[in-house]
Amino acid sequence: MQAEIDILENDILEKYPEVLDILLRDHTTQQNIFWATDNYQELGNEFQFHSQIKTTSITGDNGHIIMPRVKKDKDLQQSRVREMAEVFTPSWICNAQNNLIDNAWFKIDNVFNTESTLPDGTQKWEVNRNKINFPEGKTWKHYIRDTRLEMACGEAPYITSRYDTTTGEFIPLENRIGLLDRKLRVINENVDDSGEWLEAAQTAYKNIYAFEWQGDSLLLAREAMLITFIENYSFKFGKEPLLKSIQYIAYIISWNVWQMDGLKGVIPMSCGAKKTETTTLFGDVEVKIEECEGCMKDNINKHNGIYCLIKDWGNKDPETGRKGRKIKFIDLLKK
Repeated sequence: MQAEIDILENDILEKYPEVLDILLRDHTTQQNIFWATDNYQELGNEFQFHSQIKTTSITGDNGHIIMPRVKKDKDLQQSRVREMAEVFTPSWICNAQNNLIDNAWFKIDNVFNTESTLPDGTQKWEVNRNKINFPEGKTWKHYIRDTRLEMACGEAPYITSRYDTTTGEFIPLENRIGLLDRKLRVINENVDDSGEWLEAAQTAYKNIYAFEWQGDSLLLAREAMLITFIENYSFKFGKEPLLKSIQYIAYIISWNVWQMDGLKGVIPMSCGAKKTETTTLFGDVEVKIEECEGCMKDNINKHNGIYCLIKDWGNKDPETGRKGRKIKFIDLLKK
């Protein structure tokens, strides 16, 4: 198991062909995710705020550009806090809040672990090493199908806790507390056939969603979820999954963890004043500036930006007839 918290893009490129390209995909724009930050602009034209993140931009000699926040320069960390309100949550808080969700779902407390405080004030948790039992009327299959969402996910510490995002401490697989970690744990406990395991894992991934504004953090979240899949399969079967299985999980992640302005439901910076030019009958050019109604009225349904698409994996797409219907994220808010 990889105990290094920084997942290197060069390693992904070398070991898993096409996977990095998949992880960089934005299905709403049919392009790549973009930086959405000025932190890298001094590196050149490919690193400007609106520039797409390309595989060639973050591999080779640039293979160490994207790194977890805890490894970034302290001044850069503080500037991201000031400019983007980027704050990362200690793993013990993520665990406590995830426990609240499971307490409600299982209708009992301390299913996966028990929280504790050491004499020095350090917050920890003690993992329940016994096989997870499920309440009457529910099974592990219901649990992995239960849909969970992390908003403004950053590096996705609530989803997969490979490391503590505040200290950089690597967390062994058996001690992890993320929403996805818990789903994969119950799969490991209940499935021994590799084919069935892969199918169950795909179901688990299809029921974990997250969004993030900044492209670098979004990629880190996607990478962490991908490596978590590989780590769990290796833990269970003593070898890595086939490339096609890794590619499909990457594809699911690229749909379910997307780039979005969470206050507007659109691609970041895609809405605002729009200028249109029309030529009159007499050849004069008239310029019209149309403000974004959604921004002016604080109405999430009235923005003129690009509304983000996600995939509803359980329903058929009317265009293809296959499961996996594309929907606007904001349409979920109307239900």
